[in-house]
Amino acid sequence: METKESQKQAWDDEDVIDVGEILYALLRKLWIIIGALVIGGAIGGAYSYFLLTPQYTSTAKIYVLTKETTLTSLADLQIGTQLTQDYKTIITGRSVMEEVVDKLHLDMDYKKLVKKIEVENPKDTRILSISAQDPDAEMAKKIVDTTAEVASDYVGEIMEMTPPKLIESGEVAVKKTSPSNTKNAAIGALIAAFLVCAYISLTVILNDTIQSEEDVEKYLELPVLAAIPESKIHGRGEKKVKRTSGIWDIINPFAGKEKNERR
Repeated sequence: METKESQKQAWDDEDVIDVGEILYALLRKLWIIIGALVIGGAIGGAYSYFLLTPQYTSTAKIYVLTKETTLTSLADLQIGTQLTQDYKTIITGRSVMEEVVDKLHLDMDYKKLVKKIEVENPKDTRILSISAQDPDAEMAKKIVDTTAEVASDYVGEIMEMTPPKLIESGEVAVKKTSPSNTKNAAIGALIAAFLVCAYISLTVILNDTIQSEEDVEKYLELPVLAAIPESKIHGRGEKKVKRTSGIWDIINPFAGKEKNERR
C-alpha cells in the first residue's frame, strides 16, 4: 500500500509544471516574442488596410411626441418611452425596409438592409437615433434619411397618431467608421505573441530530457555519484538522456553487477 502511494506521489511530482522554468524559457526567447509582435501587427494592419472594405455611418434623429402627449407628468414620459420601444421595432420591420429598398432602388433585399440599420434610444428620452452603414458615405446618408422619412409616415398611418418629427437628418461621413487599422494591428500582434508563447511553453512542458545533475535529483530522486566535465561532453557532442529507468545504469556503474547478482 505504501509502495503504491509513494509511486503515485512520485508521478504527481513529475507531472507538476515548473512555472519558473517556463518563465526562464520565455525570457530567453524574448526576441522571438518581440519579433512575433511586430510581424503579427504588420499582418493585421495590412489585412485591415488592403482587404477589408471601409464602412461609413450616417445618423438621423427623430423625436417621439404627439399632440395628445405633453411633458407635464411622469405618466406622459412613461408613455413616450413605451412609444419609442414600439417605434424601434417598427423601423426595422419588413414593411418599412421594403419601402426603403424600393424608393432607393437598392440591389438588396430587406433582410440585408436591416443589417445596415441600427436604432438606439438614449436613456430617459423620446429621441430615436437611426444609423445606417454603407461603403458609400453618400448612400449611407440616403438610406438613413429615407428610413427616417418612411418610418415616420408609416407610424403615423398605422398607429393613427402624430408621426415622429425629424429633428436631425443624416450627414455625409468624412471619416470611416470601420475597420480600425490600429485595432486590427494590435489584435494581430497579440495573437501572434500568444501563439509563440504557447509554443515555447509547450516545448518546455513536453521536454522530458535530463540536462543537469539537478534534473537527476529532481525527477528521478537519485543521488549523483559522478559527473562528466562539460569540456569532454562538448568535445564529443552533447547528448541528452531520457528520463527512463535505465538512467541509473548510466549513473551507477555498479548497477549492472547488482542486477546480475540478484539473478
